[in-house]
Parts: sequence; structure tokens; C-alpha cells
Amino acid sequence: MEKRLKRIEEDALNEIESARTGEELEAVRIKYMGRKGLFTDLLKSMKDLPEKERPAIGAKANEIKGKLAGLIEAKLKSLGKKGSAQEASIDVTMPGVEITRLGHKHPITQVINRVNEIFIGLGFKVKEGPEIENEYYNFEALNIPLEHPSRDVFDTFYIQDDILLRSQTSTVQIRVMEKEKPPLQVISSGRVYRPDAVDASHSFMFHQVEGFMVDKNIKFSDLKGTLSLFARQMFGKDTKIRFRPHFFPFTEPSAEVDVSCIMCAGKGCRVCRYKGWLEILGAGMINPKVFEAVGYNPEKWTGYAFGMGIERIAMLKYGINDIRLFFENDLRFLRQF
Repeated sequence: MEKRLKRIEEDALNEIESARTGEELEAVRIKYMGRKGLFTDLLKSMKDLPEKERPAIGAKANEIKGKLAGLIEAKLKSLGKKGSAQEASIDVTMPGVEITRLGHKHPITQVINRVNEIFIGLGFKVKEGPEIENEYYNFEALNIPLEHPSRDVFDTFYIQDDILLRSQTSTVQIRVMEKEKPPLQVISSGRVYRPDAVDASHSFMFHQVEGFMVDKNIKFSDLKGTLSLFARQMFGKDTKIRFRPHFFPFTEPSAEVDVSCIMCAGKGCRVCRYKGWLEILGAGMINPKVFEAVGYNPEKWTGYAFGMGIERIAMLKYGINDIRLFFENDLRFLRQF
């Protein structure tokens, strides 16, 4: 066994010495120290040795194995330095390899950036908030009572007790108002989570953007003007909006907002179901109970808030009919943007 070990060592030393590339060194390493290498076979055959001889042979084998590993590493470094010197001698005036295809931002990121750009131009500041929240910020401070259906485990991803994955970006509204005093103009976007079945128009994870403004004497007409300007800049100068009465616990009065169909210019088509309008967001005047939760005097301050799904905006803007396309990472789809 000792003679065999010595022969393996000598052969390995010779092959390391004669190796001229990293690939050749790697082949030597695998041959001798790989999972099916000569050292592995030798150690497996030790079971046939007398029990007293095994420790000495095992120790010697590990010593040689470590020595060879060190020599291989040193030789690799030496070859690397030589390679660097060779690369430095390359004629850098020769034409390079043309890069024919560059990466670019995901369509969702592009839409988020465009939304932020529009509202920054209106004086809004961009804020962010955590995706893991507690019930206070996700529900209670937003005037969503304990018996509200959205607080059920079937409608919210609970992690433990009152810790959950946020179901709306409105949580950022509360966090900002707790720390800052009016006047405020804030826009915030990010991922939200709801246990919806995945289909062409729903996903358990999607993106929302939340916007709000707080100041003295803010009126519903200010909200309408802001959203009208946003719609024209996002979808085109001829885009119109309409408000339909709705209910949200954190706004009063509340409305759902539609834009004139960008496919048919409001004339009626399959996309808008021949109504001429497409729903894009919910909005309203901030409920006084929300102001009370953050320590604002509702007799002094008023404000509006709105929220929209980024995927919804992207699907309307680019004529996409399946939300799943955003998350499948199919380059044939993504390269169109």
C-alpha cells in the first residue's frame, strides 16, 4: 500500500509539473482527488489492510493529498499571471466584438418609473415602505375594522399573529404621516400580496402605486385635476377620465376612476366591452379617522389619496391581455419593451 501511495504521488507531481493550462491542471485534480479519483480508490481499499496499519496509511494519504492540492493552486496562480501578461500584449486597436443585444428594464419597472416621473413633476416626493407589515398599518390606521372581509385569512397572507404581507401600499401613507407634518405630497410604489387565484387578470403578487396630498383646503377638484393630468401624460393628451361613486374605508367620499378606452378612443370595442371606458384606480378624500390615527387635526387639514395597480396600467398602455406574461420571464415577450 505504501509503494502504491508513493507511485501515485510521483505520477501526480510529474503531471502537475508538465501541465501548461488551467484545463490540464483541473484534469489532474479530478484524476487524483476527484470523487472517483485515485486517492478515493486507495482509501476505499484500506478496508483490506490490517487494522493497525490503517491510521498511518490514512494520515500519509491525506498529507500527500494536501500537498498536491497546494501545488495545483500555486500552479494555477502562476498560469494566471502569465495569462494576464499575454492579454496585456493584445493589440487594443483591433476591432472589438460588437454587442448586438443589450439588457433593459422590465416593463413593470418602466411603468413605475414613468408614474414617478409624472408625479415628481407635480411636486410629489417618492417614499418607500416595508412589504412585511402588521395589522395596525395595514388595517386599523386605515379605518378598516376587525370584521372587514379583507382581514380574513382567506384574503390576506398572514405570517404569524398580526404580522402579514402588506395587501396595499396605503400602509406607506400612514408611516409617512406619522413621521412628517403637512403639507405633504407623496407617491409610493411597490409589491403587494393577496391570496388570489392566478389567471389572466389576477396574481397573488402584483405592484401598486399609492399617492396622497395633505394640506389646508384640499378639495375633490384638486384630486380630479391631478388625475386628469396624470391620465393625459400616461395614455395620451386626448384621454378623458370619469369618477364613479364607490366605498373605501380610508377615504370619504370615495370613487373609482375610469379613463376613456385607449384602444378605441372611447367609441367602444372588445377591450372596454363596448362601454368606451376602462377602470384604472380608486381614489377619494382622506377619511378624518385616518387623520386622527396619525395625530392630524381633521378640522385643520384635508387631503386626497389614490391607488392603482401598475400591472393594470401597463396592460392598458401596451395592449397586454394576460398579467402572467410579466412574470414568466419569456425573453420573446420582454424584448418587445
